[in-house]
Amino acid sequence: MKRIKNLVIGGIESKVVTLVLISILLVTAVFIASMLTQNSMLTSLTQETSERQLSAMTSTTTAVIDTVIVQNMDRMTDLEARMTDFLFQTVAVRVQMVGDYAAKLLSDPDSAPRVPWQRPDAAHDGELFVKALFADGLDEAAVDDKLRVIANMSDLMVSLSNAFGTDNIWFTLPEGATLMADTVPSNWINEDGSFVTYDACSRYWYKQAVEAGKLVFSDVEYDQRTGELCVTCALPVYDDGGTLLGVAGADVFLNDMKQALEESVEKGGWLSVVNQSGHLIITTSAHGSFRVMSSDEAIDFRNFEYEDVAKLVQDAMQGKTDVRRVRFEDDVYYAIGVPIETVGWTLMAAYKEADAEQPVRQLEEDYQGIQREAVTAYRSKSSLGKTLTWSILGVLLAAMLYGALLMSKRIVKPLNTITRRISELSETNMEFKMEDAYRTGDEVEELAQSFANISHKTLEYLDTVKRVTAEKERIGTELSLATQIQAAMLPHIVPAFPERKDFDVIGSMDPAKEVGGDFYDYFLIDDDHLGVLIADVSGKGVPAALFMMASKIILQSVAMLGGTPAEILTKTNQAICSSNEAEMFVTVWIGILELSTGKLTCSNAGHEYPVFKRPGGQFELYKDRHGFVIGGMDAASYRGYEIQMEPGAKLFVYTDGVPEATNADQELFGTNRMIDALNTAPDAAPIDILKNVRKAVDSFVLNAEQFDDLTMLCLEYKGPQNQKGAI
Repeated sequence: MKRIKNLVIGGIESKVVTLVLISILLVTAVFIASMLTQNSMLTSLTQETSERQLSAMTSTTTAVIDTVIVQNMDRMTDLEARMTDFLFQTVAVRVQMVGDYAAKLLSDPDSAPRVPWQRPDAAHDGELFVKALFADGLDEAAVDDKLRVIANMSDLMVSLSNAFGTDNIWFTLPEGATLMADTVPSNWINEDGSFVTYDACSRYWYKQAVEAGKLVFSDVEYDQRTGELCVTCALPVYDDGGTLLGVAGADVFLNDMKQALEESVEKGGWLSVVNQSGHLIITTSAHGSFRVMSSDEAIDFRNFEYEDVAKLVQDAMQGKTDVRRVRFEDDVYYAIGVPIETVGWTLMAAYKEADAEQPVRQLEEDYQGIQREAVTAYRSKSSLGKTLTWSILGVLLAAMLYGALLMSKRIVKPLNTITRRISELSETNMEFKMEDAYRTGDEVEELAQSFANISHKTLEYLDTVKRVTAEKERIGTELSLATQIQAAMLPHIVPAFPERKDFDVIGSMDPAKEVGGDFYDYFLIDDDHLGVLIADVSGKGVPAALFMMASKIILQSVAMLGGTPAEILTKTNQAICSSNEAEMFVTVWIGILELSTGKLTCSNAGHEYPVFKRPGGQFELYKDRHGFVIGGMDAASYRGYEIQMEPGAKLFVYTDGVPEATNADQELFGTNRMIDALNTAPDAAPIDILKNVRKAVDSFVLNAEQFDDLTMLCLEYKGPQNQKGAI
């Protein structure tokens, strides 16, 4: 940067001035270009007035025809095709939902409740009523159970019909029984009170759906129930083996579809729907040649006597057509065809050519008058505009130059002061403070205030870091001591009872944090009874560790007083619940082994299933009956059970940290992998059993973080000490 008097070349001040000058030059160029363009336009406007008028009229006429015929018809047919397609989609959705529900019920009928079904009842006319209909000669008892299964769909049928504003839907079994919802059940009752037979399996829609093997829309037929022309949507339903379970269906009456189309037909036009066979399904045309008939009488419009119409139908079945002129009877129409995607049908729209002609002469006269007025006004004001333009440019140039110099000074001066103050900061003066020179009321003031805030917060942060570091060191020392205390409370001498040769027991606990909530214990209640337990406290860290210590002391104290494992859990639960303000709980598995007989009495308070190995066998999961967790409810009671352990039998118990160990892909180690790890060397000593499981967990988890305490205990019963051949 170079300083020339009060202007710094290359600094912000000079950049602001440069920017303003460039802006002025651009504005000047725009004004000059605009003025020159206006003069050029005036000259060409005078010479080409007549040509432009003619071109404008031609364009206007073309635009009218394009808007009225092409755009309007294209929009109308697209909209109607989508509306008609939506009508069929909603029918297909209803039928699909009934079919899916029927497949679920009939594929596993044993799991479905049996619901009573009803025959037609005239008392329910005018409301949606679900009844059963039977083919002539069909024994009702033969299909009674199936009807009771699919009768679970009754509420669904009524809800679907109400939701979509329709009055019929049904499901037909291959045996000939039909479960139908409609609003006129009296139609199915004869004058003598007997019920009308209905062989749905012989109906056209049933056969067409089974033959196609998928959802279909039938041709136009007469409805047996009402006698009206309709189209039927039918869906065959199969089980996983491909066996036909039945056919779901619903009718779409042509009168309803026609009314929907008539509401959007414009004067002079008509809409028609043709199916994939070329048969007319719906039409709003009054022409005698356009008449809707049943499939056995209908005309194939692909071979219609009027070739233009036949060609339109053929092309529309291949895709959307352009707007074209077609001759029909004594009139010429603009016509277009659009596919209806859901059913593969075609919507045709036609608009009479004579109705498309619009008068444009008045528009031409108005346009000529506007052009004359525009030329006169432009000439009269062009001269004044030039004078004003140059005057404005001169004033604008002077004002912008003055403003640029003034603003650059105001911006740069406080910035220079900020830069100087920051450079003066040192180890003895580390805080940047606000000054009046920075209070400019704009971004410069905000920048200075931000520097001041950051400087102050940095000093506070440094002080906080010092205090937090000291506190963390103190907490770390205390947690290290807590870890040592917790480890010392758990049995850790190996072997645990070196003088006893009738059993071997060992446990391990690796906390997820410095201290954990899991614990295990084994102790001799007397010379002939060994107590073994493992537990998992809810939560993690210091609170769980404190609750663990209290729970362990209470459990061991109650166990030493005698009693069965179930009684020990009951008394422990009462003791913990009496003062459990933290509302924590602990899961516990406890067993008492009678060493002289090998009888193991156990009880489980919401803990993981134990794993047993019989002599010469493999480790297997033992799914015992769980009681409620300890500390959860003071009135809880617990049940015990017994396992006979032969010499050589082993017991493995664990906390949920083992099967729920998670790798980097969020996969769980799982119980199956744990059993496989136990059975890699099932006859190994208990200490090696624990090592094998831990090795398998570490290989699975790898570098993933440990989220839960990992605790295990293994007990081997070797037989009574006085048994012959005992070790």
